[in-house]
Amino acid sequence: MSTSLKRAAGGLLAIGAAAALAAGCSTKSAVPTGSGGSDGSAGSGGSKIAVVAAENFWGSIALQLGGSHVVETSIITNPDTDPHSYEATPDDAKLIAGARLFIQNGIGYDTSWAPKLVSANPASGRDVLTVGDVVGLKDGDNPHQWYSHDSVYKVIDAIVAEYKKLDPADAAYFDAQKQTFETTTLATYNQLESDIKTTYAGTPIGASESIVSPLADTLGLKMATPYSFLKDISEGNDPSVADKTTIDGQIKGKQIKVYVYNSQNSTPDIAAQVSEAKAAGIPVTTVTETLSPASATFQDWMVGELQGLKTALAQATGR
Repeated sequence: MSTSLKRAAGGLLAIGAAAALAAGCSTKSAVPTGSGGSDGSAGSGGSKIAVVAAENFWGSIALQLGGSHVVETSIITNPDTDPHSYEATPDDAKLIAGARLFIQNGIGYDTSWAPKLVSANPASGRDVLTVGDVVGLKDGDNPHQWYSHDSVYKVIDAIVAEYKKLDPADAAYFDAQKQTFETTTLATYNQLESDIKTTYAGTPIGASESIVSPLADTLGLKMATPYSFLKDISEGNDPSVADKTTIDGQIKGKQIKVYVYNSQNSTPDIAAQVSEAKAAGIPVTTVTETLSPASATFQDWMVGELQGLKTALAQATGR
């Protein structure tokens, strides 16, 4: 499995051509349907901002920041879908062709299909927000920035800036949405992160892949698993024997207090490590790459995972 979400170039071009014909490359005529504003009201300009997100974790944030002034559709939404091996469809191309704002992750995560669909469906009125550009990371860096507190807040700033650019008459509304989202909506998320960092900073943990690394950095936890192993699993490469031996020793020697694994990417090596950790009495907790369930909000999803991690740390340390 690879963080480049694979699609043949010819297929992408065909999808782009079909979408161009269907949508006329117009950002005004096509408005995505799905998880849009709940009350159906429009902004001062008389129409909602059509927002499309490549992944639903960014889409959830974008929808809540936009409120009644946006309509939002996410492309990757199924929690049973492996985002690393996702294949774009003609419907995806049509959505992107009709968006006024398209949000993609970048950093090698969706760069094999999302930018190509954008290029195949040029539209002068569409803005593209790439998370990698916002947080200053490039292909080869850790793409899982929705697990980084600092990165999430940078993306919040960037999305609101886009809304104010696209709909300047409603700038005050978007500022108010941002204030509420950061201080009220994310209050439990923020508090849990603070509590875990205060109580468990420096605690050694093991993990199945690099998706856990930004979270560990945010919480001040010590990632004991070699990063080369985390990156190999994330990118679908075979980990080295040396790394697997190191992890086996960490588990058997109880050098880690908790093991965290991505339940959407469980290889035979990871399944074996989970079993070994449980046999050694090391608490195991999970994370996922996309909202789980798909109907969850970003904050509810994160709060659930943080509470699971906090419980595992408490069980492991007695604190």
